[in-house]
Amino acid sequence: MHKTAVVILNWNGLGYLQKFLPGVIKHTADHETLICIADNGSTDGSADWIELNHPDVKVIRLGKNNGFAGGYNLALEQIEAGYYVFLNSDIEVTDGWLKPLVRFMDENPDAASCQPKILSFNNKEYFEHAGAGGCFIDKYGYPFCRGRIFTKFEKDKGQYDSGTDVFWSSGACMIARNEAWKKCGGFDEDFFAHMEEIDLCWRFHKAGYRVCYLPSSVVYHVGGGTLPYTSPFKTYLNFRNSLFLLHKNLPDRKFHRLILIRKILDGIAGIFFMAQGNFSSTLAVLKAHRDYYKSLKKLKLKRQLVKKLGEKDFNAPVLNKSIVFEFYIRGNKTYSSLKLVN
Repeated sequence: MHKTAVVILNWNGLGYLQKFLPGVIKHTADHETLICIADNGSTDGSADWIELNHPDVKVIRLGKNNGFAGGYNLALEQIEAGYYVFLNSDIEVTDGWLKPLVRFMDENPDAASCQPKILSFNNKEYFEHAGAGGCFIDKYGYPFCRGRIFTKFEKDKGQYDSGTDVFWSSGACMIARNEAWKKCGGFDEDFFAHMEEIDLCWRFHKAGYRVCYLPSSVVYHVGGGTLPYTSPFKTYLNFRNSLFLLHKNLPDRKFHRLILIRKILDGIAGIFFMAQGNFSSTLAVLKAHRDYYKSLKKLKLKRQLVKKLGEKDFNAPVLNKSIVFEFYIRGNKTYSSLKLVN
């Protein structure tokens, strides 16, 4: 059993692996750490390339594209380690990036997961979309980050160089405790991709764990490597999975009111897309709601399972107002202009 396993989920990412895997090996490899590529049925020869050029890297062939959630769940069934590190294939790591994360987890046994500072690979002075300086949600389930709210990206001036508890850690790069992962059931495979890490971290909170951000570890993320940010399919996943997330995890006292408000906000977003002539995104929102309603029976069962973990998430850091209103109406474009309250 290894102390730590760095697991990169790959789907037709040969170009990224050729560019970034050598750096991961250089800055990560030691006798306590396993580096593993979980291949989601790639057809570009990437799995063969790894085995030929990097024989010390473990390759798990999953046979087909199981999505982000399903791919990691299947891969981790075949890996035994104290800590799992989820790392996107389009990330450049830095010298010494892993040790602070492992040390933090060793020293904080109540932490289920932790993420590093995530900056943009293409504009290295700025925070990147997926993770930035630590991640949160508002009361309606909209995610945002220190350093990135919607389309506003802040320059890294050291303003988020303090470690802190966060609501969720980014699936682009995060370390998770094996014990917490198994206790909380891993990723929900019905999410397929996007927001499954938020769902997992919400369950971590419910089970009484902390979720954290550690700026002494830094990585650079290309972003949108597998699915571009402007993709209608990504829009569909984000809207559908937001409803999945809320339905599974909201406390009973807030459930009906917040679900209703979120549906109304989604409707407004669909109208906004239509007004812009972005009909594919409007259709994506409609499909997301259709598939949410088709999933209600399954979601009801999942909600009961989540409740068994406990209700300790009342201390989780949540913005108790609308980030949409704060950003678009009040003009609060940065994290520092918000007041985060539980």
